[in-house]
Amino acid sequence: MKLRSIYVVCALAIALVFIGVTFAQKPVMNIDPARHPNLAAAQHHIGEAFAKVQEAQQANKDELGGHAEKALELLSQADHELKEAAEYKDHHK
Repeated sequence: MKLRSIYVVCALAIALVFIGVTFAQKPVMNIDPARHPNLAAAQHHIGEAFAKVQEAQQANKDELGGHAEKALELLSQADHELKEAAEYKDHHK
């Protein structure tokens, strides 16, 4: 019974890692700098931060207690929110 529990826990841990990777996708530079220069600049900085966190993960062999992965998820979310802000402005002049 203990062995089965270990398998279940391992399968769950692997699933959570894949879910985290799915949500923490690299930011996309998709805001038009001509229309929204500040939002585009912020999006660019998010992309740079995302790359630096990934470098930190590689340098530390992913031994950052899950905090770097959470940071990547939040950066992805911030990138999405900036795009939403630009689209909102475009549609509500």
